[in-house]
Amino acid sequence: MFEELSRKFDGVFKRLRGEGKISEANIAETLREVRRILLDADVNYKVAKQFIEDVQKRALGQEVLQSITPGQLIVKIIFDELITLLGTSKHDITFAVTPPTIILVAGLQGSGKTTFSAKLAHHLQHQGRHPLLVAADVQRPAAIEQLTTLGGQIGVPVYAVRPSGALAVARQGVDYGRKNARDVVIVDTAGRLHIDEQMMQEVEAIKASIAPHEILFVVDAMTGQDAVTAAKAFNDRLNFDGAVLTKMDGDARGGAALSLRAAVGKPIKFISAGEKYDSLEKFYPDRMASRILGRGDIVTLVERAQQQFDKEKVVKLEENLRKSQFTFEDFLEQLQEMKKMGPLSQILGMLPGMTSISKNLPVDDKALIKVEAIIQSMSREERQRPNIINGTRRKRIALGSGTTVQEVNKVLRQFDQMQKMMKLLGKEGKWNRMAKRMNMSMDL
Repeated sequence: MFEELSRKFDGVFKRLRGEGKISEANIAETLREVRRILLDADVNYKVAKQFIEDVQKRALGQEVLQSITPGQLIVKIIFDELITLLGTSKHDITFAVTPPTIILVAGLQGSGKTTFSAKLAHHLQHQGRHPLLVAADVQRPAAIEQLTTLGGQIGVPVYAVRPSGALAVARQGVDYGRKNARDVVIVDTAGRLHIDEQMMQEVEAIKASIAPHEILFVVDAMTGQDAVTAAKAFNDRLNFDGAVLTKMDGDARGGAALSLRAAVGKPIKFISAGEKYDSLEKFYPDRMASRILGRGDIVTLVERAQQQFDKEKVVKLEENLRKSQFTFEDFLEQLQEMKKMGPLSQILGMLPGMTSISKNLPVDDKALIKVEAIIQSMSREERQRPNIINGTRRKRIALGSGTTVQEVNKVLRQFDQMQKMMKLLGKEGKWNRMAKRMNMSMDL
C-alpha cells in the first residue's frame, strides 16, 4: 500500500538527516522534493500546494532544540500535516435511531461498488447486525448475479427483482428489509460517469425516494486526482457522507487518498485492500499517515491478529514452548493463522522500516504455500519427530507436495534452526524474563 510513495519520502528524509541544523535553504530544498513526490503520486496540485505552504509555515516557525535533528523535526511536521490532510480522526457510519439504517452506495463504473457492498455487509454482520443487500444496479448485466453470489457466500440475503427499474428495486428492497427485521439495508446502485446526466438523475431519484441515512461514494484508489473531479460532481448531486477507497492493494500512487478529503471536505470512511471479505478496514488518518511515511501500522496489525488468531491455539503454543516441544504441527498452525491476516507483503508493510527493506527483499506469498504443502505432505509422526525423515521419506514428501527434495531439505534446515531458538525461549527462566520485558514495554 503506497510502497513507492513511502520509499520516496524515506529517501528525502535520509538526505535531510545528514544536515547539521535547520535553515530556510534546506527546508526549501526538502519541500521542493516533497512537492515533486506528491505531484508524481497524482495528488491534486492545489492540495499539494497548500500542503507545502502549511508545512513550510510550521517548519520556519519552530524553535528547534539542540537534541532534535532537522530530519526528526520535519518528519514530525509532515506527519502532523498529513494527518490533517487525511482528516484528523476516523468517521463511523451513522446508524438510524429506528432501524433499518439505509446505506446508499454510489460511484464510478468499475470502482468496485458491488464487491464493497458485500464486504460492508460482512463487516456489519460481524458487529452483530443483520444486513440486507439490495441489487439496484440494473444497468450492468451481471451485477445482480454477482451480488446474489456474494451474498450467498457470506450468508447475507439479497433482494433482487427482474425485470424492474432501479428506483422500484431500491424502494421495494427497503420495504422488504423493514418487514423482515433487517436492521441495515445496503443499496448497491449502478456505476455511472459523472457526465452522464440521465444516470445522475436516476441516483438522485433513488436518494429522494429511500431517504438514506448514509451515502457512501466508492472510488478506485488508482484513479489519482481524477477521483477528485468525480467526487466533486457526485457530492454536488448527492451530498454524500463519506468516501471509500477500493483496490488499495493495487498500484495505488496515493493521489486519491491524499486529495479527496481536502478537495471535497468529506471524510474517507473505509479502505479495501484485497479480494477477501475481511479485507475492509476502517480508515484512520493517523495510521495511514504512518504507513505513508514508512513508520508502519502496528495498531492495525495487532487488531488484525486479535481478530484472526485462535486464542486456544496461542495458549497451546505457549505451553509447548515452555516444555520445549515446538513441532511441525505448531509451525503449520501458526502459518495457517498468519494467512488469515492477509498477504505477507501487507503484514510486512505494517511493520516500521519494512518499506525500504522489502524493496531489496521481495516477499513471495507462494513460498509460504510451498512450505505449507511440504508440511501437509508429512505424516503425523514425521511432523512430531522430523529427525526420522530420511532420504526415502524426503522423496515421498517432495512428490506429495509438488516440490523438490532440495526444497524439502531447505524447510527441514530452517525448521531445525527455528526449533533450537524456540527451545531456548522455552527455558523457564528466559521465558519469564522475556515476558517481564514485554510487559514493561507495553506499560511504557
